[in-house]
Amino acid sequence: MGSLKDELLKAIWHAFTALDQDHSGKVSKSQLKVLSHNLCTVLKVPHDPVALEEHFRDDDEGPVSNQGYMPYLNRFILEKVQDNFDKIEFNRMCWTLCVKKNLTKNPLLITEEDAFKVWVIFNFLSEDKYPLIIVSEEIEYLLKKLTEAMGGGWQQEQFEHYKINFDDSKNGLSAWELIELIGNGQFSKGMDRQTVSMAINEVFSELILDVLKQGYMMKKGHRRKNWTERWFVLKPNIISYYVSEDLKDKKGDILLDENCCSLPDKDGKKCLFLVKCFDKTFEISASDKKKKQEWIQAIHSTIHLLKLGSPPPHKEARQRRKELRKKQLAEQEELERQMKELQVANESKQQELEAVRKKLEEAASRAAEEEKKRLQTQVELQARFSTELEREKLIRQQMEEQVAQKSSELEQYLQRVRELEDMYLKLQEALEDERQARQDEETVRKLQARLLEEESSKRAELEKWHLEQQQAIQTTEAEKQELENQRVLKEQALQEAMEQLEQLELERKQALEQYEEVKKKLEMATDKTKSWKDKVAHHEGLIRLIEPGSKNPHLITNWGPAAFTEAELEEREKNWKEKKTTE
Repeated sequence: MGSLKDELLKAIWHAFTALDQDHSGKVSKSQLKVLSHNLCTVLKVPHDPVALEEHFRDDDEGPVSNQGYMPYLNRFILEKVQDNFDKIEFNRMCWTLCVKKNLTKNPLLITEEDAFKVWVIFNFLSEDKYPLIIVSEEIEYLLKKLTEAMGGGWQQEQFEHYKINFDDSKNGLSAWELIELIGNGQFSKGMDRQTVSMAINEVFSELILDVLKQGYMMKKGHRRKNWTERWFVLKPNIISYYVSEDLKDKKGDILLDENCCSLPDKDGKKCLFLVKCFDKTFEISASDKKKKQEWIQAIHSTIHLLKLGSPPPHKEARQRRKELRKKQLAEQEELERQMKELQVANESKQQELEAVRKKLEEAASRAAEEEKKRLQTQVELQARFSTELEREKLIRQQMEEQVAQKSSELEQYLQRVRELEDMYLKLQEALEDERQARQDEETVRKLQARLLEEESSKRAELEKWHLEQQQAIQTTEAEKQELENQRVLKEQALQEAMEQLEQLELERKQALEQYEEVKKKLEMATDKTKSWKDKVAHHEGLIRLIEPGSKNPHLITNWGPAAFTEAELEEREKNWKEKKTTE
């Protein structure tokens, strides 16, 4: 009952949406009365005109919403539906309400009757969520069925090209877009309208009317024992036979159950077979042995499905496709979740590496500053030590000349020596501080190596997950052949993520290399500029120390009265060249 209710709701949704003129989700009560009366009529449900008034008794002045109509629809109509109504009549009533509003005005290669059948097929194949759409997999399935019914060859490349231009935001087509797709002849080029119509009718018979097989055969009468040609139609639990294929003059039914069977004729006639039921045996003759075998096989399959209580093959296949799409969606969501977690972990690791890099740069900067201070202190100490040595030499000479008179000065000399020893000790302490700073730098480098090791382990873990995914896909290869394309897409997405990670690492290394190259070029440019300025100053008679200036537009090459700008330097160079030319 649940599946029947879902199928009925799809057609009713089209009718309700067509009555919603301003797309507000609301329909007037008078229109709902007409819709409810028509539904009760075609579904053969007793109509209670008072129930609708009672249901909306507090909303007499304005329209009512579809949420408000659903409880009434479920309680008074759908819950009372039995499987004794004409489904085609029901669908045609809903089609009549919505066709004029939604069917495109563009000329189509199919008739309105064919469009109606496509609309019913859409409701059968569409997803169980609203607004109703049919996904690309079901579109491909339907177009393949139509192409096979027309006797043409399926062109997968053409459909793939159509999917590329498909609107990804909608994830599917509406019923009217599907009718326009089939009606514009894009996938039936070279076929006339009659062939397309026959193909639509054949697919409609199979998917909607549950026709498993149909065709002309000869049947032997029970009373007159004469042979008459009849049009046979095989359904899941019955074989009906008609005067002709227009199905207007029905001559009888053969009810099938678990005890029925189909057997070749005992006399061994080539095209004759028997259908044995509980109370009768039907003698039927096919046109050739191949059709005879096809009918026997089809009847056997139908009886087997009755024994198992299984639905018709096309309904079971539709359910499997839906379950497969649901499973693929769940796997895709799980993969996306894992990729997001990996991306977050990677970003976190990149941030940690960036923080370590900054700390290393700061440590290197501090070490360079300490080295500069140490060298400066060492130079100062050496200068002071040299000065003191010279001074002590002078004092020693004076002491040799005046040993007796300069005993006090000797004590001062000894005191100065002790101060120099203290300075030497301080120099050793400064060297020890430098050694400790180098040890700290080595510790930071080890920390960087450990972080790089962790990044490598993360990459190994990512590879492990990748291998586990490949193994899981390989173990289920026999059952999930249709997932092969999806698995390739997943591997490509994973490979792209790995390539992006490697690209980021490469870009970081290239940035460091570019920084070193720029630094070297800047030093070379500074040396060249200094050499060139020395040459110019020598020729102009302006030999003086030139130091780097500021980075402002007007560069000052020196300070003091002899300072000049870059423009003045170029002017001097130009005058000097002209002077050399004239000489």
